[in-house]
Amino acid sequence: MGMTLAEKILSNKVGEDVYAGEYIVVDVDLVYAHDGTAPLAIDVLRKFRIEELSDPSKVVFVIDHAAPAPHAEAAALHIQMREYARSKRIRLFDVGNGISHQILPEKGLVKPGMVILGADSHTVTLGAFGAFATGVGSTDAAIAMARGKIWMRVPESVRVNIEGKLRDWVMAKDVILEIIGKLKSDGANYMSVEFHGSTIRDMSMDSRMALSNMVVEMGGKVGIIPPDKVTLSWLRDRTSGQLQPIIPDNDANYKEVHVFRAEDIKPNVSAPDNVDRVVPVEDVEGIEVDEVFIGSCSGGRFEDFYQALRILRGRRVADRVRCIIAPASREVYSKLLDSGIAKALVEAGCLIGPPTCGPCIGAHMGVMGPNEVVLSTSTRNFPGRMGDPTSKIYLASPLTAAATAVKGKITDPGRFLS
Repeated sequence: MGMTLAEKILSNKVGEDVYAGEYIVVDVDLVYAHDGTAPLAIDVLRKFRIEELSDPSKVVFVIDHAAPAPHAEAAALHIQMREYARSKRIRLFDVGNGISHQILPEKGLVKPGMVILGADSHTVTLGAFGAFATGVGSTDAAIAMARGKIWMRVPESVRVNIEGKLRDWVMAKDVILEIIGKLKSDGANYMSVEFHGSTIRDMSMDSRMALSNMVVEMGGKVGIIPPDKVTLSWLRDRTSGQLQPIIPDNDANYKEVHVFRAEDIKPNVSAPDNVDRVVPVEDVEGIEVDEVFIGSCSGGRFEDFYQALRILRGRRVADRVRCIIAPASREVYSKLLDSGIAKALVEAGCLIGPPTCGPCIGAHMGVMGPNEVVLSTSTRNFPGRMGDPTSKIYLASPLTAAATAVKGKITDPGRFLS
């Protein structure tokens, strides 16, 4: 019987054929945690008096959520992470390096076929590279650090086929919102979501990461894209050793198959207060905003700012709107500086902050006040996610964000680019 991509990756790790529904113990290639979860994992390891980690070279800490520290409590957690990482020979990416899901592949730590655990739900981003990457709780992450293994059920798989060419003002964020709007927040619970089709093959790695990033918002265990020449080209200069792509079998067994036509997808927005409340941007045009945020592990890559500048160049952010920019990594920030995009964004009235999760989780650098409205390229819009629980969050693409920043109200980017 043919295998899905998730089944193939897990079978390779286990050393025998495994299929959806089976329970396995699988070796883990990489475990990582950030300042919101690593301190909890450290507490678990100390509680169980685990002094030695299975393989410290397979463990990574990243300080990215409240970074730089916005208050003394966060600073204390950062100190704890630094000291523990030093004592256990764990690799740590400190303040300023960027968001974990972005910097791990940039640093060559992600390859096709790997099994990756992250103590953060958006670890699924790394499935864009053909890896089985999934988020776990801090306790599971701690045990994986200690034993090098994880217990899990092999997930069923959903195949998503997207064919055709996207319109010039439609981005990967619009595509994943379209899918979430159809499948809903529980439509892929504990499933592997596999992306296929000509639209996917034409996407850059930046776009593919945006796609995989949000499968968790429909309950997905992983969001995997079969590796191809685009994947290998992106990784080749960053990684050492051989790259061995794994692809699903033609006769693989999928629980569901969903088909989308790229030409039918419009700029989308996820309306408050649930990610699956997806409507075309045109349906909510005219709603005034107080803030626009372009950043996060969902919308802070170089391509995102390049696209946003198509609208912002030569224009100004509306006077009463705050437009906050947060690159996903130092590498992205450097590219923005070298290309002149950073300067152009500043000239347009944007405020550029350091590489951080910050605004996305309401930690700092753009926290929303009572009854304020923000349009964000980030991942979630439940009450209180970005600040005051009475504030309203609309999720959209960087192009929609740029158009909204210029107009001061939610605006379809097609009005500038069609």
